[in-house]
Amino acid sequence: MEYVRQGDTLVVTRLGRLARSTLHLCQMADKLQGQQVDLQVLDQKDTSHASGRLLFHMLSAICQFETELRSERQMDGIAKARRKEGELIKELMAGDGLSKTTVYRYLNQEVNSAT
Repeated sequence: MEYVRQGDTLVVTRLGRLARSTLHLCQMADKLQGQQVDLQVLDQKDTSHASGRLLFHMLSAICQFETELRSERQMDGIAKARRKEGELIKELMAGDGLSKTTVYRYLNQEVNSAT
């Protein structure tokens, strides 16, 4: 962003590579437009017309959703990696001499039996 000049074209492969949220992406797009810098998204061909801008905003919302979903899954994974006493998987592996697969299999059985 610091190196673009009027008349340049900023090329990105996907909208998710440019920003992490729809708000941030829209702010960046506005800033680029104000600097008279074109934005080309390789997954999307044209953002200069109304339909292209609509698709741009829809794709940015989907990218943000995917990022948030990935973060939620990561937090779920971390939570599942802890037992009720708060022990980490690697602590269980070392302390009980179990493999990671065995520990996860046990935790999955425990979670499934609780539901």
